[in-house]
Amino acid sequence: MTQQVIFAIIGLFLITALTNILATLRTILTSRNIMNPVYILSFADAVIFAATISKVSSADGLHYTISYALGRTLGVYIGNKLEEKLALGILEVDIFLSDKDKMIEVAEELRNGGYTVNNFLARGNNGDRRYKVEVVVKRKEFKILQGILNDCGVTEPTLKVKSLNSITGKITSTRSKTA
Repeated sequence: MTQQVIFAIIGLFLITALTNILATLRTILTSRNIMNPVYILSFADAVIFAATISKVSSADGLHYTISYALGRTLGVYIGNKLEEKLALGILEVDIFLSDKDKMIEVAEELRNGGYTVNNFLARGNNGDRRYKVEVVVKRKEFKILQGILNDCGVTEPTLKVKSLNSITGKITSTRSKTA
């Protein structure tokens, strides 16, 4: 293999990884209904895809195809890590507890942290009394919520987590105080 072919294979690998990262971002933004950047990402992805496919399909040897496949794999991996880091979105988390005092403690700690919290008496399996704490948090603050639960001594709680598209009104979805 010549030095030119090696550079072409490395370039193909890196460009393919980049397009998969862009595709992951496009999917994230589309699912969150943030559309303006999606158009630009789609255009860039289409141009790069057309160029790389023409290179792969016209090349002699399997090494271009393998480079393309490995680039896509790396792109998916990096895109997934990027998505975890960005953690866009809003979650509604319902925390179910059997101890009323623990429910009050958790609700107050969340309120002290600046979150909007609702709490209810609920009926669980077989009609048993349960207490529900309902809180809306940004997805990237979910670990903070888990930390608050741990600080309150709540281990392995029953959680119901729902993704929300938006919230309106007086609901606070982000930590307003650093406790």
